[in-house]
Amino acid sequence: MREVLLTEIKTYQSEYKEEQAFKPRFESLLSNYDNCFERSLLMGHITASAWILNYKRDAVLLLHHAKLDMWLQPGGHADGDEDVRAVAVKEAEEETGISGFVFASTKIFDLDIHTIPERKEVPKHEHYDVRFLLVAPERAVPQLNHESNDLKWIHFSNLKEKISHEPSLLRMYVKTKQLI
Repeated sequence: MREVLLTEIKTYQSEYKEEQAFKPRFESLLSNYDNCFERSLLMGHITASAWILNYKRDAVLLLHHAKLDMWLQPGGHADGDEDVRAVAVKEAEEETGISGFVFASTKIFDLDIHTIPERKEVPKHEHYDVRFLLVAPERAVPQLNHESNDLKWIHFSNLKEKISHEPSLLRMYVKTKQLI
């Protein structure tokens, strides 16, 4: 799976300069660190997340992350699993209480590298996040879990104000608007 992901990242096309700048860093991590899918690689590691559209494709499901105190898409650590698509779905299910997601596309939707601040015994590090576009089943009702302060569908008409603090979320918003 690592080689598949490496190939996908090498061939990933984006009009965004920041994503193009992330590609060689992803390639280096995947090529040089056998444990890059483990959070034990303290400098940084692979994560996967899901940008989730509702069934009507007019809203995105975001959570207010308890530790980071910001609105984000569901996602998390690979914990050794090199199948980042499976990780994105697993994290989406765990963090939203929804099952039955479908991929709007199996291709990578977005790439991001972001810094996670030091917390207790874990030093500051980077998440190399591979993001996928998912669609929730009709009438999906999210269930809050312990990792979030809030979890809700945010209609596109209100989305920009919720995510204006985070350039990568704005980037995914723009990409989504171009698709639908």
